[in-house]
Amino acid sequence: MVSNDGYRVVKGYVMVLFATLIWSGNFIVARVIHDSIPPVTIVVMRSAIAVIILAPFVMRSLYYEWSLFLKHIGYLSLTAFLGMTMCNTLVYVAAASSKAVNLTLIAISSPLFTIIFARIFLQDALTLKRILSLIIASFGVFYLVADGNVSNIVNLSFTPGDIWMLGQASSFALYSILVQKRPMELSPLPFLFSLFVLGMMFLLPWFSWEIFSSGWTDFTEKELLALIYLGLGPSVLAYMSWNKSVALIGPARASFVYYCLPLFSGIEALYLLGEHMTLSHLISGTLILSGVILSTRD
Repeated sequence: MVSNDGYRVVKGYVMVLFATLIWSGNFIVARVIHDSIPPVTIVVMRSAIAVIILAPFVMRSLYYEWSLFLKHIGYLSLTAFLGMTMCNTLVYVAAASSKAVNLTLIAISSPLFTIIFARIFLQDALTLKRILSLIIASFGVFYLVADGNVSNIVNLSFTPGDIWMLGQASSFALYSILVQKRPMELSPLPFLFSLFVLGMMFLLPWFSWEIFSSGWTDFTEKELLALIYLGLGPSVLAYMSWNKSVALIGPARASFVYYCLPLFSGIEALYLLGEHMTLSHLISGTLILSGVILSTRD
């Protein structure tokens, strides 16, 4: 019979796996619409869709908890800026000048930032097993992006977009730390709703400049469906699952599962884009999963 603590941990890992699986599809969808929709427009539209989806479920709670949100407006603003404004936007900004392999390589630096920040701000233990898990999973990702050839890593060239992506990884790590500190009197769904609203507000000046310089984008049916997916999946469902997992197992543990992001993306690319699975994919996948599994046995 599973204890309450055991059930809590299992549920936490299921939630973070679900969030990572959804986020992995974000890269594939972003590839489809990146050339036709400006980056800030993508984020504003997906956030607006998320707000519309959540609104019917949170209006009553927001009415009764309004004073609580005003009380914690500083915390909410910082969390929204890092997790919604910066984290989401920088992915699409970076994609304009970075290769996909660079984006993947830098994106999985987020667990490293999370572990460091969790040690600094939450006094999480930096155990030998956790360090070993980090090394194994990182090596698996390096092997994946190098396609089994170390010289491919050595010969990688970096662009300004890579710096933006590094900012995204650190922003997501700080967001995860802040979620762990969510005031318990704030209900989860209204909390998430407020983050999307505030995140959009911070983007309005940039969004206005983007429209002024590039003009308004007329969405095709395919682009509109992609934005709806981004609003429902990577926005509402993924963030709900990630926030819940962080509350259950903590940001450091949850971040290790984030290493599965390129693995999931590779599997989705195999089925959706017709890309082939190679021996290097199997080896790297085994290493990534080994590191993740080892990290769960703290």
